[in-house]
Order: sequence, then C-alpha cells, then structure tokens
Amino acid sequence: MLERAYTEALERVDDHDDTRTRILDAAYEQFCRMGIQRSTMEDVARRAAVSRITVYRRFATKDTLVEHVVRREFRRYFDQFLIDIERAETVADRVVLGFVSSLRAIRGNPLIGGLIAAEPDLFVSSMTNDGGRTLATVRQFVAGQLRHEQRAGTVDREVDADRVAEMMVRVSASFLAIPSHLIDLDDDEQVAAVARQFLVPMLRPPGKPH
Repeated sequence: MLERAYTEALERVDDHDDTRTRILDAAYEQFCRMGIQRSTMEDVARRAAVSRITVYRRFATKDTLVEHVVRREFRRYFDQFLIDIERAETVADRVVLGFVSSLRAIRGNPLIGGLIAAEPDLFVSSMTNDGGRTLATVRQFVAGQLRHEQRAGTVDREVDADRVAEMMVRVSASFLAIPSHLIDLDDDEQVAAVARQFLVPMLRPPGKPH
C-alpha cells in the first residue's frame, strides 16, 4: 500500500473517477468521525449519497476501501513532504524540515493521527507484523531523497544512503509509536533540535571531521 502511495506521489498520479473520489472522501470523513471498526460500507454509501452497490462495484470489500483511503492519505503525506523540503536552502535544513513536517503531518492527520492516538497498539502491530515492509517503503523514499542530494553534490557519495535512511525512519517511527516524556512532539523547535543533533550528523561519512 505504501509502495503504491510512494510511486503515485513521485509520478503525480491523478484519479479522474469522480464517483470513486466521492466515495473515498465520504469514507475518509466517516472513518474520522466514527472510527474504522465502527463504520460500515452502508455508512459510507449513505454519506457519499450513492447506493451500496455503487460502493461495492469500486471497492469489493471494506478492507479494500480502508486500504485505498489510508493509501491516499500517505500519498498526500509524500506530496506535502516534497513540497516542504523545497523551502529549505541547505541539505541540513531539508533534513530538519523534513523530520519536523513528517511528524507534524502524520500526527496531525485526522485519520492516521487519530488511529495512533486512539488505537496505538493497532498502529504498532501494523508496523511490526508486516515483515518490515512499511518501514522499508518509507526508507526507500528517504534514501531516494538522499541519493538526489548526492547527485547534486550536497551529500558525500561515501554516505550509505540506505543505512542513513533506515536510521532516520526508525527514529521517526519510534516517536510516532511510543509517547516521549522528554521531547514535546507538538513543539517544532524541540523536534528540530533533535534532528539537528542526531540526524544531520548522519550525512557525514564515518571518520570525516565535523
């Protein structure tokens, strides 16, 4: 699911099926208001002002509908991430801004952030029970950005982009999954300070001076 969202964000894939978009919008609102488990396909159809058959024609099961709604939210996250880092002038600033905007966007998302807050066990299990595919996909996204920096000459080519991206993603995931009693994730300055102190130094090859 994340792999497709990532690919669609990079390729700027658009959906021109108005009815499908209308159903996804309705499902998103329904899931945000009532939660995924308490919502039915009938609820979504009613909110979208379409028949239940119309919903099932485009999404065969509720699980399929949930997957598409969540995938669209992650695609929006990837889209916004790429927009946010364009504002930064240096690679260090891009790492800091990307880290801050990522945590803010995911935690602030009414659906995904609400799931983390209301059902943290479900969120954690979704990351740990998929064989690492979720983290691997986000790592692929971050590593791609680091390789872009390497091609531009802003990050040393000796830096292992995959390994650095892995560590960055795992730091982000831990903050999302486990509440911190030390870092206020609602304070962008505190989150940025973490990125500057611990993430930015990863951009230097081992053994090279600061």
